[in-house]
Amino acid sequence: MFHDMMPGTEEHLLTGAPVTGYIGFDPTAPSLHIGNLATIMLLVHLQRAGHRPVALVGGATGMIGDPSGKSAERNLLDEDALRRNQAGIRAQLERFIEFNDSPTGALVVNNYDWFKEFGFLQFLREVGKHLTVNYMMAKDSVKRRISGNEDTGAEGISYTEFSYQLLQGYDFYHLYKELGTTLQMGASDQWGNITTGTELIRRMTGGEGKAYALTGQLITKADGTKYGKSETGTVWLDASMTSPYQFYQFFLNAADADVPRLIRVFTLLSQPEIEALEAEHAQAPHLRLLQKRLAQDVTTRVHGEAAYQAALAASQVLFGGGDLASLDEATLLDVFAGVPRLEVPRAELAGLDAISLLSTATGGTIFPSKGEARKNIQNGGVSINRQKVALDQPADAVAPLLGSYYVAQKGKKNYFLIKLV
Repeated sequence: MFHDMMPGTEEHLLTGAPVTGYIGFDPTAPSLHIGNLATIMLLVHLQRAGHRPVALVGGATGMIGDPSGKSAERNLLDEDALRRNQAGIRAQLERFIEFNDSPTGALVVNNYDWFKEFGFLQFLREVGKHLTVNYMMAKDSVKRRISGNEDTGAEGISYTEFSYQLLQGYDFYHLYKELGTTLQMGASDQWGNITTGTELIRRMTGGEGKAYALTGQLITKADGTKYGKSETGTVWLDASMTSPYQFYQFFLNAADADVPRLIRVFTLLSQPEIEALEAEHAQAPHLRLLQKRLAQDVTTRVHGEAAYQAALAASQVLFGGGDLASLDEATLLDVFAGVPRLEVPRAELAGLDAISLLSTATGGTIFPSKGEARKNIQNGGVSINRQKVALDQPADAVAPLLGSYYVAQKGKKNYFLIKLV
């Protein structure tokens, strides 16, 4: 997961005294996502090594937007929305790092607290004078955006986003001055902003201040695309935005080419443990042992043991295992997200037999005719809520799941979700 560090950083971390290091998190969404996990793990390793992690929630800079890795201006949020998002992020970080009063106890700080009373003219006079425009324009994140892009229609960088690196640099100086913070970490695309901070500390202290930078690799797939999104979009750490089942499935479905790197970045397994798993996985790749251990470790850390066990049970449903009746509505809908969904008026159910329910009442989607449904039922290849369907069976002979759902199955792999409305 390591990418780069300033000269002297390793020696600084090995001095024996706790080093205070921080990472900034963008609060423009109500939850962190798995793209943040790699940098969260940097804080975890920092604390495990006997140092003090600080998580900076960018309440002020989140109102502006960071151009690093971006091709367009971001939407700006108001203070109330940012405060709500910050509260959620703090709760998520507590699952990874320990917050206490010890020398290595974690802290969460909010840069809005020191920027809210910082006037524009005061900032220019006290901070802006220390960095030249040439220095700021030399950063890759600025050079990529400075002229816009005629092909895509993207406009050039605004002054608002151009100033971001100066604000982030001042964050580092403020934490250096107030908390003795001497290390900033982040993903590799943050290198320019982080080194702006180290340079600002040097200049604002008359050359006496010394600070360090360390970055981790951006997590990408084997094909070079950015890791962190599923087919349905961003994978969030908040269970209300990405369910524990979807979260577990995302890691379970990791490609064989990706999982050796992912298990090293996202888990705390030792190198011998990982190598033993890799050897076992190589003997039977179809069992997906590496993916299962990765999914177990990350899901448990983010959502807890009970959520992991529920996700594990739910993942077995499509393969003939697990108990359908144990699923809550959200998980049931997640499990069968990719199957046809049908609706039948609840008032009509009592007058239907199973053959009609599986054919005419559902528009012929499951079976095109009653005759086709009858033939498949005679052959024993049809079930409702995992119970084999008999020829003369009333439609309501099987109790609906959660009072509203039937899972119809024909053959081994063809599922349909019927909802009573």
